[in-house]
Amino acid sequence: MWYGVFLWALVSSLFFHIPAGLLALFTLRRHRYGKFMSVSILLMGVVGPMAAGILTSAAIAGVYRAAGKEMIPFVALTFGVGQTFCVVVISFMRVLATL
Repeated sequence: MWYGVFLWALVSSLFFHIPAGLLALFTLRRHRYGKFMSVSILLMGVVGPMAAGILTSAAIAGVYRAAGKEMIPFVALTFGVGQTFCVVVISFMRVLATL
């Protein structure tokens, strides 16, 4: 159950981070150190869901299992994309910088 949510979170995260990384690579290709920023953007697209995505997906699956409910694939899609959407919104709002 958690694996489906995790995979959707990973795929949707890569859906946002790959274009951002390619855009950074294209715009900073002549900069001495800036071209390496695209690598960090791509790494965050993979490392973020691997670290936090596994934990939150397991928590969501644990609640579903404790409730005795069956998770259909569309619900896994919704939770996985929802996790990525929350990360993108928080990243753009810069809420973490105020904490």
